[in-house]
This record gives sequence, C-alpha cells and structure tokens, in this order.
Amino acid sequence: MSAVEAAARALVGTRFRLHGRDPAHGLDCVGLVAAATGRGAPTGYGWRSGDAGRVAALLDAAFARGGDAPGAVLLLRAGPGQLHLAIRVSDGIVHADAGLRRVVWRSGVPPWPVLGYWKGEG
Repeated sequence: MSAVEAAARALVGTRFRLHGRDPAHGLDCVGLVAAATGRGAPTGYGWRSGDAGRVAALLDAAFARGGDAPGAVLLLRAGPGQLHLAIRVSDGIVHADAGLRRVVWRSGVPPWPVLGYWKGEG
C-alpha cells in the first residue's frame, strides 16, 4: 500500500469542513489531498465555476500527471459546474463528502466523471 493510500485511509471518518486544512478541525476535498500527500493546499479558491483547466493547472504545478493507480489524486466533475478531488485506493476512493459531513471510503469506481489523474507521491 502506498503512503498516500495509507494516509487517506487513516483520514476516513474525519469531519467535513469547507476550506478545512487540519484533520483535527475538519477537511474538504482539497484539505484531504493536502493531508494525504503532505503537500500545501490553496485557500480562498472557488471550484464551483467548473473551470477544470484552471484546476488542472494548479494540480500540474503540485503533482506529476499519472494514471489510475492507488495513491493517485483524481479530479472529478461532481456536478454541473462543480469539481471535486479524491484519492484512489486499491478498492475504491477516499473523498470528503459534504453531504455525509465526513471523509469517506467509497468502493469501486468513482460515481462522477474523472477529468484527470495525478501521482500523489513523488
């Protein structure tokens, strides 16, 4: 198991908090990726614009492009004009679920279109 996958799994159950960057206080999807990968995360962003190119450029600046493998960072289109991040694990994804108000594990393939993959490690 990769270090990023292990870190993401350890965060399952963490409270959801919009713009959250500290697991002790809560995480959103950006905070989850930052905590699992050990990288910094932007603040004051607006992802509901749906500008996947802008978000992909931010991810390109922090991570190398990769494939669908455990530990990968996924950029997803969660709805019209709404982007989302998740971490790929061997049997599904880990993501910050605003509706369930916590970080969750979801089995199988993501329920949303995948717009890109980045290597969470390296």
